Amino acid sequence: MNIHEYQGKGILRQFKVPTPESGVAFTADEAVAVAKKLGGKVWVVKSQIHAGGRGKGKVYDPKTRKLLLDGGVKVAKNLREVKTYASKMLNNLLVTVQTGEEGKIVGRVLVEQGVNIDKEYYAGMLLDRARSKNIMMVSTEGGVEIEKVAAETPEKILTVEIDPSIGFQAYQARELAFGLGWKGDAFKNGVKFLMALANAYERTDASMFEINPLVRTKEGQILALDAKVNLDDNALYRHKDYVDLRDTSEEDPLEVEATASNLNYVKLDGNVGCMVNGAGLAMATMDIIKLAGGEPANFLDVGGGASAETTENGFRIILKDPNVKAILINIFGGIVRCDRIANGVVQAAKNINIDVPIVIRLAGTNAEEAAKILKKSGIDFLVADSLNDAAGKVTRAIAA
Repeated sequence: MNIHEYQGKGILRQFKVPTPESGVAFTADEAVAVAKKLGGKVWVVKSQIHAGGRGKGKVYDPKTRKLLLDGGVKVAKNLREVKTYASKMLNNLLVTVQTGEEGKIVGRVLVEQGVNIDKEYYAGMLLDRARSKNIMMVSTEGGVEIEKVAAETPEKILTVEIDPSIGFQAYQARELAFGLGWKGDAFKNGVKFLMALANAYERTDASMFEINPLVRTKEGQILALDAKVNLDDNALYRHKDYVDLRDTSEEDPLEVEATASNLNYVKLDGNVGCMVNGAGLAMATMDIIKLAGGEPANFLDVGGGASAETTENGFRIILKDPNVKAILINIFGGIVRCDRIANGVVQAAKNINIDVPIVIRLAGTNAEEAAKILKKSGIDFLVADSLNDAAGKVTRAIAA
């Protein structure tokens, strides 16, 4: 689950990870009130959306596409500028390299105390699946996308593996601090920072922390100037207080609807709607669609306990995507029976106005019974006898 920067920093502060003082605002007047409460002479006004590249993004009027502001992160040197920047960001469209041209509407801004930056760095934590261990990464190249650093100057990324039996150790924090060239107070504060960051990551069941930039101030402080926090959805049952941090307005509406129906759905850019049981089979199905010359429009896993109602909900979600020109249903009857899926497909086809070709491949438990159900339905399904056959039929149906 992605959360906003201000929410991520709130979690970090709970675990004593140093961040600048800040506050969130939903109106320009609230932004000024936050700045007054923080005090000081310089503030940073930061758009809050679930996407990176905000500082280099552009803010547009969503109706006219008129450019309002160059950059979704601005330094304000007086309260008038705080209000101006906040008013231009709020309820307008921020376009970044990660949002694409469609951009995202800014619903809130973070107003933060300005800090006396001496040097910018990068710090991140995530699970390295190849090593089956959590890792902490740091780099002297703060403010730069870590993917670009990895591609162009990988030697500037320092990494330590974390043994799950003993956790992140102080000697590892010192190793990274030395590698970043920290000395004196910056070294001491940096070691404390990295230890606290690792503790926060572990205690929150996070799937990723990215601090970019991590800054050293001229006073020797080490602060998280930005914070991208991703929490593991599978662990939210242990952190019920974090569930309310979800901002569904930042998510694809179809994905939100799918979650409410207990479906695993991810929207893609293609035109072949996919309904599959099992994540591995879903990935294989998308691969073979591409090999056949098609483009999958979604990942949709109906799960092992799919019912007629679940199947119908899946159809409704797939068909709400205007790009879908055909649907491929690929079910292997193991836990779920093929006849159960067939009944769901027939029911959905009768209840919903389906005006695109439907290709069905069912194999496994009660597959023969399922075939009879489809044949007796009176609906013109395209039945395939293999995955290759299904992919070929669906791509030809779109081309016809």
